Amino acid sequence: MKLLDAMAARLGYEKRSGADPSWAALAPGIGYHAGLSARAAENLSTVLACTTVIATSLGSIPALIYQRDGAGNRIEALGHPLARITRDGVSEAMSWPDFIEHLVASTLLTGNGLAEILRDSAGQLSGFRYIPWGMVTVAELASGRLAYDVSDGRGHRRRLLQGEVIHLRDRTDDGLVGRSRLSRAAETVAGVQSSNQFANSFLDRGMAPSGVISYPGTLNDDQRIHLREQMASRHEGARNAGRTLVLDGGMTWAASQISPEDAELLETRKFGVEEICRLFQVPPPLVQDYSHNTFTNSETAGRWFAMFTLAPWARKLEAEYARSVFPAGSALELELDLSGFLRGDPQTRWAAHKIAIDTGVLDPDEVRQIEGWNPRAGVRSDDGKEAAIS
Repeated sequence: MKLLDAMAARLGYEKRSGADPSWAALAPGIGYHAGLSARAAENLSTVLACTTVIATSLGSIPALIYQRDGAGNRIEALGHPLARITRDGVSEAMSWPDFIEHLVASTLLTGNGLAEILRDSAGQLSGFRYIPWGMVTVAELASGRLAYDVSDGRGHRRRLLQGEVIHLRDRTDDGLVGRSRLSRAAETVAGVQSSNQFANSFLDRGMAPSGVISYPGTLNDDQRIHLREQMASRHEGARNAGRTLVLDGGMTWAASQISPEDAELLETRKFGVEEICRLFQVPPPLVQDYSHNTFTNSETAGRWFAMFTLAPWARKLEAEYARSVFPAGSALELELDLSGFLRGDPQTRWAAHKIAIDTGVLDPDEVRQIEGWNPRAGVRSDDGKEAAIS
């Protein structure tokens, strides 16, 4: 059998390995499903908010293409096809920010984000096509490479190989296919979902009268109907708020309230928000949970988010582009510029710029470039710096 496999491989045929990592990733409780599907998990507002704030933030970050010269200096490669793609869009149907948002959100929810690398007839990079992970089956070939069988939803399948796709992964168990953090903490996610279901059931079916009228005797049907109609006409609704209630015949009124707080429902749901934020490493203020927030720590939360949430994902994207898009051994690299998130308040930022200029680390035109401004008219730097700025 090994001889036949070797002969088939030489002819261009490759065989699936016995263990298909994709099916393990798609099994209930792992990968695309985490007790509940990733799409269903987005019904949890905190899951949706966490994935959205990470994905949209990464999509909004400037993407810069650099090439290193022989001395190791980096020069921005404005003429590279990827630089054009980041400006004009990955295809006619999708912009660069939308593409990054889709790719990252899929990875956060399913553990994997996939996109086909498009090239023209000359082999030049021309764009990317996002592929929903639910339409992909992964096979490990006899050569050890991965193959991605992509369905178009109409019964047709085509195969893509490594080098033809960008495959962004969350942490993996087998080194091949990512596993979603929703599945790793399936019990936590299920607990938050259960508290939401209980809250909905409580609101839909729970009986919570505002008060009780007691009568020492027994009302007949007509008296009961008359009392109900009188209460409805004189005391229900906003227009009747505050009207004096008059009772006779020995009737008494006692206020009654069954609140979600009494059932500790609200506290449970608040804790669920914090639990989901832990899974995605998102500070709660960024998903509109201000229960422990102050003006000071909200600013700190933004920088914390950039350093410990966005920076690792940006590095994953940069490494995947270096591995899959740029030629092996090339001096090209993609950089997602996080400096805008890390600048801090204007006073601190400009104080840092002044220190950099006074110590000779930066010149004024370089500071202007950092701030997104053109060089000052009539002021020229040396040739190397001018080339880098232009």
